[in-house]
Amino acid sequence: MVEMTLQPRHKAYVYMTCGTHLLVFDEPETDIAGTLQVPGGTLDPGESYLQAAKREFEEETGLSVSGALEQFIGHDFLYDDALTSGPELHRRKFFHLKIQKKAKQTWDHYEMSPNDGGDPILFRFFWVDLADNETKSKLTMHGGFDLPLQMLCERLNITQ
Repeated sequence: MVEMTLQPRHKAYVYMTCGTHLLVFDEPETDIAGTLQVPGGTLDPGESYLQAAKREFEEETGLSVSGALEQFIGHDFLYDDALTSGPELHRRKFFHLKIQKKAKQTWDHYEMSPNDGGDPILFRFFWVDLADNETKSKLTMHGGFDLPLQMLCERLNITQ
């Protein structure tokens, strides 16, 4: 048996909250429509996780980061879906950005420079209330983005 070692792809993501509300998006024009994600993506060469989190957030949302990004967890995640050429090891760092007031309730924004070099991708942004157990139980998040939610809820003093 041949053991395969995967080179990690370094990723940084931002969980933006306003009170108990979490900013999420879906991609209504792709195969993963209906599953939620948070802004973030792949580090560019020479970029730190923090720099990538800020850059990816701004590229994907169209908003500026105007607060402190606090790293709250990191983990390795084996990402595998039909759209990729096989499993990828994602070395992920997750950052928390607290805001006091929502700039917008919902909006659409195009990611103009996807990491794979493809066409622009439509992202549809909206907020979900993590304190609402019914809403939280129905969250369908793509690619393991639900894994940090428990720790995020603890940071926000949200009890189950």
